[in-house]
Amino acid sequence: MTAPAGQNPTQIVFDIGNVLIEWDPRHLYRKVFDDHDKMEWFLANVFTMDMNRDCDRGRLFADVVAEVTARHPDWHTEIRAFDERWPEMVPGAIEGSVALLAEIRSKNIPDHAITNFSHEKFALARQRFDFLNGFNVTIVSGEEQVLKPDAVIYQLFLERAGLQAADCVFIDDTLANVTGAEAIGMHGIHFKNPDDLRARLRQLGFDLEG
Repeated sequence: MTAPAGQNPTQIVFDIGNVLIEWDPRHLYRKVFDDHDKMEWFLANVFTMDMNRDCDRGRLFADVVAEVTARHPDWHTEIRAFDERWPEMVPGAIEGSVALLAEIRSKNIPDHAITNFSHEKFALARQRFDFLNGFNVTIVSGEEQVLKPDAVIYQLFLERAGLQAADCVFIDDTLANVTGAEAIGMHGIHFKNPDDLRARLRQLGFDLEG
């Protein structure tokens, strides 16, 4: 990806899900279903990623669950699990990324976050993962009611942080979100794994261990 010309970034901006913490509804639904195909059908046709994005956009889980249950009453137990058993979708932190974040903070490199996340579930995640409380500026889509890769969410971050786009490198596991950040002038890194991320940040001039 082409970074903005003329300067190296000084600020690191993280996505959270599948960059710093693992998230996949299948971690939960493999316990709920004993049939893989049935699980995949449920996630594609009943409580879909569109429903999850509605929560990330700011709708309450209870409202989305009630709406989906009204359409699919025979699946009420499985639908409620998406809300009530949400922590089981998050088996833990991505340890290499968290170690890198700790090093970034130890070197006083400013770090921030822009995340597509339900405001309800982000509150739970912050209780469980204390490192989520240490960002200088955190933009949560569910609080702002706008999702990446809409340019509005990146501009909101820049305004709130008092930064220029070229000051920042944005890291995300979803390529479209990286492209959205680059479109407004931020540097972008498509996250693959912690070692690759460390190498990419070093290439951008950050003083990190090799």
